[in-house]
Amino acid sequence: MRKIVALVGADAVANAMRQVNPDVVAAYPITPQTEIVQRFSEFVADGLVDTEFITAESEHSAMSACIGASAAGGRVMTATSANGLALMWEVVYIAASTRLPIVMGVVNRALSGPINIHCDHSDSMGARDAGWIQLYSEDAQEAYDNTIQAVRIAEHEMVQLPVMVCQDGFITGHDLERLELLDDEEVRAFVGSRKIEHSLLDLDHPITVGPLDLPDYYFEHKRQQAEAIERSRAVIDEVAEEFEELTGRSRPKVFPYKLDDAEIATIVLSSTSGTCRVVVDQLRERGVKAGTLKIRCFHPFPWQEIMEALRGVKAVAVLDRSASLGALGGPVYLEVRSALYAAEMRPAVVDYIYGLGGREVRLADIESVYSDLSRVVETGETGAMVRYLGVRE
Repeated sequence: MRKIVALVGADAVANAMRQVNPDVVAAYPITPQTEIVQRFSEFVADGLVDTEFITAESEHSAMSACIGASAAGGRVMTATSANGLALMWEVVYIAASTRLPIVMGVVNRALSGPINIHCDHSDSMGARDAGWIQLYSEDAQEAYDNTIQAVRIAEHEMVQLPVMVCQDGFITGHDLERLELLDDEEVRAFVGSRKIEHSLLDLDHPITVGPLDLPDYYFEHKRQQAEAIERSRAVIDEVAEEFEELTGRSRPKVFPYKLDDAEIATIVLSSTSGTCRVVVDQLRERGVKAGTLKIRCFHPFPWQEIMEALRGVKAVAVLDRSASLGALGGPVYLEVRSALYAAEMRPAVVDYIYGLGGREVRLADIESVYSDLSRVVETGETGAMVRYLGVRE
């Protein structure tokens, strides 16, 4: 029976994992992700899942164990944050390159230094070229929904790639929210069982996993990987449609809000999406044609959907909760600006780096962004392409 419950975002992910009932979870605790694996370990101890829980000695070891278990044919999940994700960097790339459908919850936290345990997106954005699909969650409900869908996406025969399910540390990760949990049997029917073609444990049909790959084949294997993540676009939509039929909750790759007639708009990931919608509603009451676009799926980057959603918008502000130091703006801005270069009517696009290290973003901050965009439309002058929101200069 479905339940309406109050859970923090980390517990929501742990409950999704419990309902999926993976074969193996290998993990190491790190703030603010710890509660995911701590809660899941309680499910293991209480006999609520059949999972083999591996308490690794580091995040590098945890992802290495996940790779071995997945290559053997198991359904595998894990979780991490920030410095933990950085420590497993080498094997994060190997998991994707070896085409293993591992699902990992990432509770976003600033990547040191100086050391900081609060939210920004520098950890997962640093891994954006590792070959993982990346889904971002606005709230606990979306983190729960994304985790369930991620299993189907990762294990689809046309994809076979790992998936990160991201949420904002100490915002959604530790914020108590109302959400609906599906019935356990509904979730298990939705995700089904993993179908594998090859397994390390099949002694009658031996295979090699992770071999030395020299110039004669490496390039072709990377090309296959690129094709797989391209094919995931359609699979992500297909799984979202099936999930909507089951739950009534729509989870498109991008979520446009009041963009049909908007002249100015923001683009944002995760928890700040709700803040932007509140400001849009306030501006609309004053006659300002404002809108906002939430990106749920960052990789593969939904460039076509973004171009379509912004058709007719005159000025756009991208909100980046991470900085690509030395680049022309943050990672979301760079992707958006590149996509809009092909648009027939290109809006002015500016970038706002915000919220680094957990710096709070307020309604007034977002409203100032829209005020800046209105000036861009009025004057035709873009001004500085990269700006910093809420920082003491």
